[in-house]
Amino acid sequence: MRKPYIFFDFDGTLMNTNDIIIASWNHTAKHYLGHELDTDEILRTFGETIRYTVQHFFPGVDVDEAVNCYRAYQEENYVGSINLFDGVREMLDELIAKGYKLAIVTSRTRNTSMDYIDLLGIRDLFEVFITCDDTPVHKPEPKPLDMAIEQMEEKLRKTISKDECIMIGDTKFDIGCGNNAGVDTVLVDWSHPIDESAITELGFKADYRISTPTELLDIV
Repeated sequence: MRKPYIFFDFDGTLMNTNDIIIASWNHTAKHYLGHELDTDEILRTFGETIRYTVQHFFPGVDVDEAVNCYRAYQEENYVGSINLFDGVREMLDELIAKGYKLAIVTSRTRNTSMDYIDLLGIRDLFEVFITCDDTPVHKPEPKPLDMAIEQMEEKLRKTISKDECIMIGDTKFDIGCGNNAGVDTVLVDWSHPIDESAITELGFKADYRISTPTELLDIV
């Protein structure tokens, strides 16, 4: 195994939450602005924390109130609106069977992350979960990934080299986090259109780009 420790983003990488995220933002926008948002504009915010995006979309609005509006809609409507991307479960099962150790590093809240993970039946596949509630510093800063590696070391009771790790994600935030942490990265493009210039203009670069989950098996 070239990369025995694999760190996954969640939304847009493992889990297809595109529809419920877009619907939640449009619900919130109609409440505060009286109209829906451009879908491409919403897609460009993927990977951001909710609070950051609220301030971008709704300047001058009380952030906590808008976050609650967004989350309440999503909580009431997510069942039946989320699923694993095609091939993801098979890829995860094969990685586990071959002895890889997996973790999730997400900007989603811990409560909703664990709810979704349980609903999809994949909690037991992962050693570590880092969410936006676990650190005030978020992707693309290296802190969330560094925390995940540290927790993996504690759980497995061994030292892990960053050369043994790889970060998988669908946004500039995931690639930046891996770059800043000194870990190889994989950009996945099965979730939404990817404009790599949005990544490179920030000085980030993915080591690999894949279009299907099975391609990851060849990399690691």
